[in-house]
Amino acid sequence: MVPYDDKSAFVTSGIRFGVPAVTTRGMKEEHMEFIVNLIDTVLMNADDAAVLSKTKSQVNEFMSQFILYPELG
Repeated sequence: MVPYDDKSAFVTSGIRFGVPAVTTRGMKEEHMEFIVNLIDTVLMNADDAAVLSKTKSQVNEFMSQFILYPELG
């Protein structure tokens, strides 16, 4: 459950992120703040195409450090 959530754990009431997917790519705790800031930027600017495009570029650049299948590259 989410802290202060008045809904049952069986009722979906928020966004759930899979940390195992992040750690599988080799990211650590210090990368989470950057990821959260990107998510916040998108949520707060969902109607701004310029911000979304810039954020997409930032995500692509960031993720280039964490190749999912390096043996295929």
